[in-house]
Amino acid sequence: MTLFQFPRWTDGFRPLLGIAAVLTPTYVVALFIYGASAETLQVGYAPEQPIPFSHALHAGKLGMDCRYCHSTVESADIAAIPPLATCMNCHKSIQTASPLLAPLREAWEGGETLKWVKVHDLPEFSYFSHAPHLKAGVSCVDCHGRVDQMERVQTEKPLSMAWCLDCHRNPEPFLRPPSEVFNLGWTTSEDRNALGARLRKEHGINPRTDCSTCHR
Repeated sequence: MTLFQFPRWTDGFRPLLGIAAVLTPTYVVALFIYGASAETLQVGYAPEQPIPFSHALHAGKLGMDCRYCHSTVESADIAAIPPLATCMNCHKSIQTASPLLAPLREAWEGGETLKWVKVHDLPEFSYFSHAPHLKAGVSCVDCHGRVDQMERVQTEKPLSMAWCLDCHRNPEPFLRPPSEVFNLGWTTSEDRNALGARLRKEHGINPRTDCSTCHR
């Protein structure tokens, strides 16, 4: 019996296999350390910011619309962190002597930026776009919680793959009229599953669950 033998030219791949055996585990570890911070995916994660910005005050008590600061949330993948100019639109004349806002004034006067700490930071190998979710009628509150009641923003949902898939497979309980997406305190007397089923049919909402939806 003649055993199958690989051609001699394949011997050149042997060193590459050794290198791959060493580098692959290193790559996987680095991917999880730098691409997916376990800290940012933990419910309750609430990092300290350079300025103690209160969403409870701005979005809650003052009733500021989310889109005033997060201006690209309806048209782009990311929600956008507001530039200093957005903050200074108000704070050129409001709380101008507040010591808490000193870093804001100093950065503005020096032409610098503030280094905000990401709270909701998905792994780099995951793709997520805010725009289609909002268009479908998924509110900010379903992923971020009642931000308008938070003094310091924290992670409210696990943001895991399983959690996302649960919603994609059964979106009805999370759908609301698109006009109410930014109304974080919205409620309805209608059964959420029945309402969601009706909205899903009206708007042709069929979330995908294949790998390429989130991993591109």
